[in-house]
Amino acid sequence: MIFGNRTDSAEILAQNSARLKNTIAEADSIIIGAGAGLSTSAGFTYSGERFKKYFSDFVDRYGFTDMYSGGFYPYESLEEQWAYWSRYIMINRYMNAPKPVYENLFSLVKDKDYFILTTNVDHCFQKAGFDKTRLYYTQGDYGLFQCSEPCHQKTYDNETQIRAMYDAQKDMRIPSELIPHCPICGKPMSMNLRADDTFVQDDGWYKAAKRYEAFLDSHKAAEDGKILFLELGVGGNTPGIIKYPFWQMTYANHNATYACLNFGESVAPEEIAPRAICINADIGEILEEIEK
Repeated sequence: MIFGNRTDSAEILAQNSARLKNTIAEADSIIIGAGAGLSTSAGFTYSGERFKKYFSDFVDRYGFTDMYSGGFYPYESLEEQWAYWSRYIMINRYMNAPKPVYENLFSLVKDKDYFILTTNVDHCFQKAGFDKTRLYYTQGDYGLFQCSEPCHQKTYDNETQIRAMYDAQKDMRIPSELIPHCPICGKPMSMNLRADDTFVQDDGWYKAAKRYEAFLDSHKAAEDGKILFLELGVGGNTPGIIKYPFWQMTYANHNATYACLNFGESVAPEEIAPRAICINADIGEILEEIEK
């Protein structure tokens, strides 16, 4: 493996940024792999001041230090559980990210032949203008409900219900009549997030998976032109979804370049080092500089 420093020097940063800008310009196709670090760069932080701003009452009662902890807490009632989750979804799905990181990324690739594979569930790509038929959300979507059982493999848009819960909650509870229930079996609904084996992969999920597979197949050979595997903010929690496949596909295609933007975690195997661009810096700052 080759490992970058936790931060690059100004000289190395400038060189790698210029190289990435040229690679994007010359690429015939771009496959973007996006993880949580991309949304963090856009301002969707799940701890610190942003967490306290929206969840100070839950912090005072339970001592949570981040949104993830609150999401997995075993609340005594569904009214309190959905007060937390509706607030969580509202600020992370239906409110815009504080910084235009996704918009800058879209500006860079909108005229390219691109596809996006992401483990993010906050819908930022579509809100920034990306074509939804070029997106594969592998881990779900904050904007979807599913049966908690699940009794059937279908998901449901939740915006209207989430906004109603968000507006009506008081004292860390929602009115009982707003608790979402499965229209088939009547059991409580849950979020369409890959947390365990109850995750629903609906028709839309499978269609997106097939579109991604078809895109890869159509760009597999070196003769198909220059391809860029652009990895943004992917950590070590699920490397088998984006990171490892990107390394393998870059190695297999001598016309492919692998670029990794990840503050403090930008790495690449030695086998693809000559065709790898590793940038240890804030993703949003790099994209903004390149976009300019």
